[in-house]
Amino acid sequence: MSEMVEIVDSLENRLSKLISKMQGLETTIQDLKQELNKANRNIQIQASEMESLKKQYETLKIANSLLGSDENKRDTKLKINSLIREIDYCIAQLSD
Repeated sequence: MSEMVEIVDSLENRLSKLISKMQGLETTIQDLKQELNKANRNIQIQASEMESLKKQYETLKIANSLLGSDENKRDTKLKINSLIREIDYCIAQLSD
């Protein structure tokens, strides 16, 4: 009978250790989930900032070309032609 009590005590001890480890792992999982969410938010913020900077870069390239720089002159001409087509389209829509 004493041997049975020792086995039960041993099992209870192991079980309590496992429960303690499980709770620790659950806490770690929650912390990691919070870190992941934070990292995802940072990625989204950086992606939107990058997109904004790309637009600013394109605008600066066009402005630089308009100021007489030979670089990107073709791109500027294409952009101006595109804008003229859009304006012509809008005028045509308004005249209908």
